[in-house]
Amino acid sequence: MVGSPRPRVYLAGPDVFLPEAGAWAEERKKICVRHGLIGVSPFDPAADAAAWTALPEWQRIFLGNEAHLRGADAVIANLTPFRGPSADPGTVYEIGLMRGLGRPVFGYATTTQGFVARSHAAWGPVRRDAAGVWRDRDELSVEDFSLFDNLMIVGGLTLPLVAEELPADRRWTDSSVFERCVVVAAQALAAG
Repeated sequence: MVGSPRPRVYLAGPDVFLPEAGAWAEERKKICVRHGLIGVSPFDPAADAAAWTALPEWQRIFLGNEAHLRGADAVIANLTPFRGPSADPGTVYEIGLMRGLGRPVFGYATTTQGFVARSHAAWGPVRRDAAGVWRDRDELSVEDFSLFDNLMIVGGLTLPLVAEELPADRRWTDSSVFERCVVVAAQALAAG
């Protein structure tokens, strides 16, 4: 419940798609406990779930995740680029909801490569036009504020992104960057 003695933090991110996603969630929740937080996973049962049994699975998941977010004091979001140059769109929605609720948002990523470079890698050649604006293959501008991701994502964070460049084979399974973000979140939440 919001405002409990140990802050509840919703664990957002595309990690739910990992082969061992349940084990991932339990490991992350243990890390939260070590630092005085209660980690809430998208896999945790929602209090209202019994009322949703007749709904399609996707809608039950959506309602459950929103219920978890509404019951959380903050969110810790994995913003590691997912299936493209930017963060997972579901995670971005969750960040927006928490910002709308006026609650803190903490983010981490397991890469430090910039948004323009990631856009180039994901969408093919990105080039500067005559005015110096980056353009993608469809001639659409590529945002270049020297930020990690889209300005609305980065701007939604309560504190700067916790990021480290990890080798590709550890990008989705290493917990060290997540734990550093948990420490930052715990300190900020304790300070009020």
